[in-house]
Amino acid sequence: MADKVAPVNPPTSTENIRNVVLIGPSGAGKTTLVESMLFAAGAIQRAGAVPDGTTVSDYDEVEKRQERSVNLSVAAFDHNGVRINLIDVPGYADFAGAVGAGLRAAAAALFVVTADAGFDGNTRLLWDECAAVDMPRAIVVTKIDAPRATTATRAAELREALGAGVVAFELPMGEDVLDLLSHMVHNHAAGKHTARPATEAEQSQGAELRNALIEAIISEADDEALMEQYLSGDDIDSAAARADVVQAVAHAKFHPVLFTTTQPAGFGVDEVLDLIVSGFPSPALHSIPAVHALNDGRNVELHADSSGPLVAEVVKTTSDQYLGRISLVRIFSGSLQQDDVVHVSGHFALTSGHEDHDVDEKVGALSSPFGKALRPVSRGIAGDIVAVSRLTRAETGDTLSPKDRPVIMPAWQMPEPLHPMAVVAKNKADEDKLAQGLHRLIVEDPSVRLERTLETNQTVLWTLGEAHLDVLLDRLSTRFGVAVAPEPFRVPLRETFLTAASAQGRLVKQSGGHGQYAVCDITVEPLPRGSGFEFSDEVVGGAVPRQYIPSVEKGVRAQMEKGLAAGYHVVDIRVRLQDGKAHSVDSSDMAFQHAGQLALQEAAQKAGIGLLEPVSTITVEVDDAYVGAVLGDIPTRRGRVSGTMPAASPGRAVISADVPDLELVTYSTALRSLSHGTGRFARTPHGYEAMPPQIAKSHMTS
Repeated sequence: MADKVAPVNPPTSTENIRNVVLIGPSGAGKTTLVESMLFAAGAIQRAGAVPDGTTVSDYDEVEKRQERSVNLSVAAFDHNGVRINLIDVPGYADFAGAVGAGLRAAAAALFVVTADAGFDGNTRLLWDECAAVDMPRAIVVTKIDAPRATTATRAAELREALGAGVVAFELPMGEDVLDLLSHMVHNHAAGKHTARPATEAEQSQGAELRNALIEAIISEADDEALMEQYLSGDDIDSAAARADVVQAVAHAKFHPVLFTTTQPAGFGVDEVLDLIVSGFPSPALHSIPAVHALNDGRNVELHADSSGPLVAEVVKTTSDQYLGRISLVRIFSGSLQQDDVVHVSGHFALTSGHEDHDVDEKVGALSSPFGKALRPVSRGIAGDIVAVSRLTRAETGDTLSPKDRPVIMPAWQMPEPLHPMAVVAKNKADEDKLAQGLHRLIVEDPSVRLERTLETNQTVLWTLGEAHLDVLLDRLSTRFGVAVAPEPFRVPLRETFLTAASAQGRLVKQSGGHGQYAVCDITVEPLPRGSGFEFSDEVVGGAVPRQYIPSVEKGVRAQMEKGLAAGYHVVDIRVRLQDGKAHSVDSSDMAFQHAGQLALQEAAQKAGIGLLEPVSTITVEVDDAYVGAVLGDIPTRRGRVSGTMPAASPGRAVISADVPDLELVTYSTALRSLSHGTGRFARTPHGYEAMPPQIAKSHMTS
């Protein structure tokens, strides 16, 4: 159950809100950094606890490892009169849906890396995504006291990897850290924090980095007075330089680098908080995604104004055993109060497989999120993030707006789920619970696609990878009480004739009572790929009465649906009905249908059946360094490379290839390994092609 704690006051204005998403690879120390900031701001009395003693983290046995969770986590607290909403998102690429929600809700990003590891491929891609939308960013280097930390070169490495805008605010020097603007030296030995003025030698050691920092601030802040002071050789006033940081960071071209230790509430946390408050922009300065009026389709221009019309978005949906559905809502415009009636709209069926819906609902109680703890608030204003109860139809990604002027926000960019797994209930009693549990999963996570494949009689969960799938299966079991048995995903193949063959279908039962009599002679010919099915009537002399010719075709089609060798649909054949016999009493529609099926079965035995497999055209975008590995892997998957070209992002390439779908079932995981997390791919159907006989043999039924 979500913990209830004492009420808190809502933020006084949009200008006093900072929405910051924390991004970083697994093990980067994001969770420790969050708890350290909460402790430093007085929001918790000890790491991992809220003031009344309940736990701050919304981590159950799976979510306890935040990087393994499909959910984002929000901790809202006040610092120096500013409401900070820290949005902690998973570090695995498998949970890109939660990361996308965090980026949509935030106005700035704090990238967290370690002094002994640095960026991974997925984090680098997220950096580029933020750059594409001009999101302000800063970097926190954690664990500078770790045994293998390389703090002296880390800022330079980040600058080389991410661009000239990455500039260190501090210079680590063993157990000391020099603040480049204030010339103060901070010491974090034995977990204790002390500060002293830098010596001349220490100032000289940091002079080059300090000049680079000041030049970057001046360039982005466009402060002519500070520039004249710097060019004249006068000592720069650190307070004046810090005042320009907010404008420099807001331009999204200046990215300060800060350093922290491994200890909870350790060194560097206060500086990170100060940067968030004084350097990151408020939602009032952050552009609002375009919204469209549902009544007439017009674009509606909005601003982060609490007195304006309501536009809010559900960025996370959870279910609580006692409180019901809880929606985490980012308010972009207007305000929200309990008992308000709002319009809930979700129009993304074409992209995610979720059901479109438009419904008016009454808003339940509002709370300020603090992990699992919910602190009641009287209202939510533009820019803030609040938890709303009792929105029974709202799903992640839905838009909330006035019921008389409904609008919809475009869905945030979501990678296509390309990792499939079929699921079945372990016992019959769980079948209904499985359907309900799967529905609740896709309500909470729009990066999941649910598909019922009639050809293979499977219920398939399409996910973003193995880790994503593991968490979903665990949730079905622990949260929804469904015993699930995963089974391998079956790619729907096709059957076709290898050669032409003639056959006779004969049904003669005339012993006592009403008999069955039908005889039909057919010839079956293979057609080119993609031709489908053709049926031609070549009967002469009325050997098969006209009323029974459609019956033969119906029987042939029914057998094609059932398959002839492996249980898959038969395609790309022409069936010619050439002759037959009928009885004036015993012939019937059903008799000729059955004769048509028998004739096709006999022809298949003579001609032989081959399998066709679906082939997709894939486009793989990857860092240049891993192009060779990806190109070398595609032929091992029976794929054909059709070309390579530079990607829109510098240093990346796009590879195009045609690959059988059987070889793509686990490709998302393989590509991540081949490309060290930098690869992404998309697929489109290309058609069906003949499967090699040695592979087809293993798919044939006895």
